[in-house]
Amino acid sequence: MASKGFDGERKLHVVMFPWLAFGHIIPFFELSKFIAQKGHKITFISTPRNIDRLPKLPPDLVSSIDLVKIPLPKLEELPENAEATMDVRPEDVEHLKKAYDGMEDGVARFLENSDADIIIYDFAPYWLAPIATRLGISRFFFCIFNAWFLAFLGTTDALINGLEGRSRQEDFLAPPEWVTFDTKVAYRLYEAKWALGAAGTNASGFSDTYRAGKAIAGCNAMIIRHCNEFEPKWLKLLEELHQKEVIPLGLMPPQVQDNTSTNEAWVSIKNWLCTHPKESVVYVALGSEVVLSRDQISELAHGLELSGVPFLWALRKPAGSATIELPEGFEERTKGRGIVWKNWAPQLKILGHDGVGAFLTHCGWSSIVEGLMFGRPLVMLPFQIDQGLNARVLGDKQVGMEVPRNEQDGTYTRNAVAESVRTVMVDGVGQKLRDTAKATSAMFGDKELHDRYLHNFVEHLENLQHKP
Repeated sequence: MASKGFDGERKLHVVMFPWLAFGHIIPFFELSKFIAQKGHKITFISTPRNIDRLPKLPPDLVSSIDLVKIPLPKLEELPENAEATMDVRPEDVEHLKKAYDGMEDGVARFLENSDADIIIYDFAPYWLAPIATRLGISRFFFCIFNAWFLAFLGTTDALINGLEGRSRQEDFLAPPEWVTFDTKVAYRLYEAKWALGAAGTNASGFSDTYRAGKAIAGCNAMIIRHCNEFEPKWLKLLEELHQKEVIPLGLMPPQVQDNTSTNEAWVSIKNWLCTHPKESVVYVALGSEVVLSRDQISELAHGLELSGVPFLWALRKPAGSATIELPEGFEERTKGRGIVWKNWAPQLKILGHDGVGAFLTHCGWSSIVEGLMFGRPLVMLPFQIDQGLNARVLGDKQVGMEVPRNEQDGTYTRNAVAESVRTVMVDGVGQKLRDTAKATSAMFGDKELHDRYLHNFVEHLENLQHKP
């Protein structure tokens, strides 16, 4: 049970258990730090290698956050030391889920021997809520995606039963019947394959939708990275669909850390950006989970070349690949005008630099928040999960434009990339996008506003535990 803090108030013990992807781990980690700053104890559970890869804790929080390592069972199908999605090929993520399920006994033993009051967990551990319920631990499902993505998929029962009633790609090409307000949220034909795949049983023995449905069914309330100032109707719809309280956490805009000022990578990038006029460079980054085919890389590269716009492309080698294959002569032809940065890149520092004028992004929710908090208009090239739905919403909000693609197979051409970049960056017709993105930054980057959401959530936890 909760102990008393220095101020006499009851000190909560909150356990965090994210899925094994850094796009999930980092939001859980940031939420952990905020709760700890309010005087509560955190236990953050993950695998040994993932714990070792976390950002350093601020000195004042080291005593409040315990980082607990629970080993990931070894599977023949996974490479040695593969403990996160960034370590494996996309087709092997289902095996990572199977290994993750093998953490059940370790997590259960920890909870049984702990004084945990609350556990905050992700979509993947379908088995966790019954354990926590038996132990009298309050349960919160943390959706790191936004509200329209989860609402698009339907009710709790629909998730558990494989999106029942929607068995064809065509079933995902329009807003579902339960969305009664105007919206453009729908998948393209080539994107709908993902939704069907998520509803199908994989090598782990369970579908992703089953996992999410069970996670929601077993929680006391859902928390979500969303806010009432941006697309609020989806929050109300989520509560109606799942018959659960939905608590928005705000957009959780990250804080730019000053500790990269002496980082060699940032010094080199900053020096290059400073040689270009204000808002003249397009920053290109497609996240750590997107693996591009050779053709996709080639068309994107040729498109950047054809655009004539200065670019900084953060392009990391995907798991299981020996090299990054760019078109022959591309880097030589664009030397001076463009950089392909093949190592870790300080994305927040780059987006905040005056030289950057737009963000070519895969439309992951974290990347969207980071781009718009600095007022950067978006060139949108979505690939998986929620990204296509995000692009529909942001396009409708006129803060960016999607790169046109073949509706059947999702291919795009170099000309489509070049024209989209020029439109968003320099053309007169793109001025509205640039202006709207800058105006939107006032809300996306309002740390005080979004911290209030987090503060209200911590108050909710404290009030929940006000019992003898």
